[in-house]
Amino acid sequence: MKVVAPWNCEDAKGLLKAAVRDDNPVVVLESELGYNESYTLSPEAQDPDFVIPFGQAKIELEGDHVTVVSYGRQVGNCLKAAQQLKEKGFSVEVINLRSIRPLDVTTIVNSVRKTGRCVTVEEGWTQSGVGSEIIALLNEHAFDYLDAPVERITGADVPMPYTKPLEDPAMVQVENIVNAITRTVQRQ
Repeated sequence: MKVVAPWNCEDAKGLLKAAVRDDNPVVVLESELGYNESYTLSPEAQDPDFVIPFGQAKIELEGDHVTVVSYGRQVGNCLKAAQQLKEKGFSVEVINLRSIRPLDVTTIVNSVRKTGRCVTVEEGWTQSGVGSEIIALLNEHAFDYLDAPVERITGADVPMPYTKPLEDPAMVQVENIVNAITRTVQRQ
């Protein structure tokens, strides 16, 4: 079983084509809220043979102070947070997992070895989330490189509301990510 979570239309095209070609079951997680975002396909992604292999994360933004790992719609929020923090002198590396199973452990570990810090961001609940698995993997493969504890940013532990005034506080916001990155970078 493979599990993928596209962030934008480029991810969706490449991962869906890979899913159709795979002989095993593939679960595609998509965010309804992401349908409102507008993205364009790169010339590379417009190629009819464009496919994204499973288990291959993408470094969306390179940085030196902290690694932020996310998937799906939250990748966009992580990039917005990184942009806000860039103006304050923070250098944030943003990893778009794209594939949750298999997970690109090498990209995550190499990034954390470079930055020494990590923040995971996901829409789901804290318990049993992808962030928990990433923390376990970092404890196994990069513990000696961590200069601060890994921080998880997740949605609120409540049933998802379907009204905007209740939905916003239940979802991860850019401000939550900015605050977590700031805390993590400032820890000694």
